[in-house]
Amino acid sequence: MRDFTTDHRWLSINTATVRKSRGVEVPLIDILDACAQRGIRAVAPWRDQVAAAGLANVARTLKAHGLELSGYCRGGMFPAADTAGLQAALDDNRRAVDEACTLGAPCLVLVVGGLPGALDGKAAHKNIALARSQVADGIASLLEYAHERSMPLSIEPLHPMYAADRACVNTLEQALDLCDALDPARSGALGVAVDLYHVWWDPKLQAQVQRAGQDRLHAFHVCDWLTPTTELLTDRGMMGDGIIDIRQARGWVEAQGFAGYSEVEIFSSTNWWQRDMGEVLDTCIARHRSAV
Repeated sequence: MRDFTTDHRWLSINTATVRKSRGVEVPLIDILDACAQRGIRAVAPWRDQVAAAGLANVARTLKAHGLELSGYCRGGMFPAADTAGLQAALDDNRRAVDEACTLGAPCLVLVVGGLPGALDGKAAHKNIALARSQVADGIASLLEYAHERSMPLSIEPLHPMYAADRACVNTLEQALDLCDALDPARSGALGVAVDLYHVWWDPKLQAQVQRAGQDRLHAFHVCDWLTPTTELLTDRGMMGDGIIDIRQARGWVEAQGFAGYSEVEIFSSTNWWQRDMGEVLDTCIARHRSAV
């Protein structure tokens, strides 16, 4: 396993981690500047942040700083209540692929979606099997487009508490079943993003990481699970502040040949988003060395 204790060469910052500084939204260009100043070599930007800053502007800034991407957040949200909605989702995902290509991302991360309308509190139906079927169809449709553009797709299973509204793919096993069904040749075009916040609890995690192998392990996300967790979405912990054995899980991933970035992705409305961005980034560097 790689030694992270003396430097932060393999640290990436998911830009949601410092989306806010002292409670105020931070422009993406400022985030990129701050990362570069600290010798952080990779980021994973979100589409809304890129749109606000301008795609071309972000691409130029990344190049100027020599910043790489560990992934692009995000595509997905495939299920819909009607044909028009399904087509709109596919069209938006194709745009996400194009953006990822422009930014030089190694993969487009897919948060696949759940029951249509549930994210707004108005689920169109209760048929989660249908939602999962639409996810499979949506990825299959997008895969050809993405493959033509050499942009790998990475399915990110989310914790079961998000099954209704954000992702009806909730285990690494489910995600890999989709990969095997849609990309049986293991071409590298379809894989997974392993986010420990979502999968740390899974008794099959080590076995499924081994099943994934190097060709399907596209991304590795870290933060920590706090006890108690006070909010379902925005109470993630800094590495070392919770109960996830991050280093053990990284060992499992790296044993399969994964040699990419450990991407810090923290949503924290009452703690880290209330602190100064510089403090958060400095803490990420320190904890990447001590806890990842």
